[in-house]
Amino acid sequence: MSAPSPDVLAIAEHRRGDLRDVSDQLVTAGSELAGATGGDLHVAVVSGDVEEFGRKANREGVDVVHTVADGEEFNHDVYVQAVEALVEEVDPRYLLAPNSVNGLDYVPAVARRLALPLVTDVVDIKAEQLVATREMYGGKVETEIEVADDRAVLTIRAGEWPATTDTGDASVEPFELEIDESRVGSSVNGFEEVGGGDVDITEADVLVSVGRGIDDEENLELIHDLADALGATVSASRPIVDAGWLEKGRQVGQSGKVVTPDVYIAVGISGAVQHVAGMKGSETIVAINTDPSAPIMDIADYAIHDDLFEVVPALIEAFE
Repeated sequence: MSAPSPDVLAIAEHRRGDLRDVSDQLVTAGSELAGATGGDLHVAVVSGDVEEFGRKANREGVDVVHTVADGEEFNHDVYVQAVEALVEEVDPRYLLAPNSVNGLDYVPAVARRLALPLVTDVVDIKAEQLVATREMYGGKVETEIEVADDRAVLTIRAGEWPATTDTGDASVEPFELEIDESRVGSSVNGFEEVGGGDVDITEADVLVSVGRGIDDEENLELIHDLADALGATVSASRPIVDAGWLEKGRQVGQSGKVVTPDVYIAVGISGAVQHVAGMKGSETIVAINTDPSAPIMDIADYAIHDDLFEVVPALIEAFE
């Protein structure tokens, strides 16, 4: 492979007919890299309703959107072939993809086939001499990985970059590719929801999140009342889920879900690093805690040092 162009190629992600929010976050990360290298940002959508996905992926900062119309849902073998062909066509310096279940399925295979270095779960990038930041030991330590090669493949953790939502003026170009069906060893026959819970907290604009400070399961009624008054969704830190008071689908954090709501209200949550990793991308963070030195108070935009059993009823009354 010849010397790389300064361009960046980002692979958007869709699921069950919707382009995922992390795709817009990839655009932000990709725009930063392309700006630092002096190249263009290419975004690709593979399979599904590529015409609609291509329109949605046309964000400010994107120069070209490539669409690969093959299949409806994610397929490992199709993505490996499509992304490999796109890399050979675009010849990017950097290939970006989400650090998601799908991304970690096909991206390592692409990196291996193209003999490119791979850094996963990246939370920050310095582009001059590529340095990718990752977290270790449950988020307690950050480590910087310097990539000496001219090219690299990076998977980006959701919630670490703001989403680019303004419409762009990129050219949308169908990418003609004949998939080798002999290399496709599986197909999607259907979906079955398993343990998904009754809500998707990642889609909520406002979250009221509760921690061990609630003391007792029966006190959760107070949190639900606050959420109802605000038109919000209830989420939780890990101790609440481990106790069985709320289902796993409502857990925020490194072992739960990464959320980026407009408003995140942390009620009785101390702010362990594992929890903060899942919500620090929220636009506005409100913390209610009796401990003024709790870590959550340091990252909160509004920190209320008081008893939640005094504050929450007052908030409910005010908003009702």
